[in-house]
Amino acid sequence: MNRSTKSAAVVLGVLMLAAGSAYCEEIKVGGGGASIASVFAPIKPHFEKATGDTLVILQATSKDGLIDLVKGKVDITTGAVPLEAMLAGAEKDGVKIDSSTLVSQEIARNRTVVLVHPSNKVSNLSKEQLRGIFSGKTSNWKEVGGDDKDIIIVWSTATSGQNNMFKQMVMEGDQVTRDVMDSTNYAKIKESIASTPEAIGIDPFSLTDATVKLLDSPPMSEPIIAVTVGKPAGKVQRLLGYIKGEGNKYVKQ
Repeated sequence: MNRSTKSAAVVLGVLMLAAGSAYCEEIKVGGGGASIASVFAPIKPHFEKATGDTLVILQATSKDGLIDLVKGKVDITTGAVPLEAMLAGAEKDGVKIDSSTLVSQEIARNRTVVLVHPSNKVSNLSKEQLRGIFSGKTSNWKEVGGDDKDIIIVWSTATSGQNNMFKQMVMEGDQVTRDVMDSTNYAKIKESIASTPEAIGIDPFSLTDATVKLLDSPPMSEPIIAVTVGKPAGKVQRLLGYIKGEGNKYVKQ
């Protein structure tokens, strides 16, 4: 290959690289921890490899993700709560959003599960038993077939979506006791249960691993939605299409 041919090949390679880079885009995703852990974190490496796009995850809360969306800080936001709840949360923070400018769609299901320490010999709890435990009326594991140990409830006020679903589906009007081990987020709930033999708590199925034990309990699930300003197009539609297509096998639900 002579010098001119080599130069032409180099120029062609540079042009091809530039052309390829032009089609690779950055997509910013905001929203709540349960939906991020269930959908966007698991699909991220596979989506980036398949498309060349970069998926930037900016985890917050569902309502903060919605606020970031309308302020243009993210391209798409997600949550495991109804859009109406996101809007109400934003308005409570002083941000009133015109819902007619938004488009939401279900992209997966968020499954909330009951977790205990791996050493706990209890394997299943009924709705009535859970209500007794989380209301504080049942305070010792021996009352539900476990060891003679006080029950420690791990709870977080920051996980409002799953808390509300648990109250509606399990508590049925009874209040969750205030005598709880406070936690800050979904991940910390799991960590606290993993390090406390007497503990019990609820968390997204997507966060479960060998450090905790998943109980057989009444099913609890709710839609995970994706929200955009206007109809999704371009890179955002490419992301949503991947989630519903090839990427669906990576979603944890």
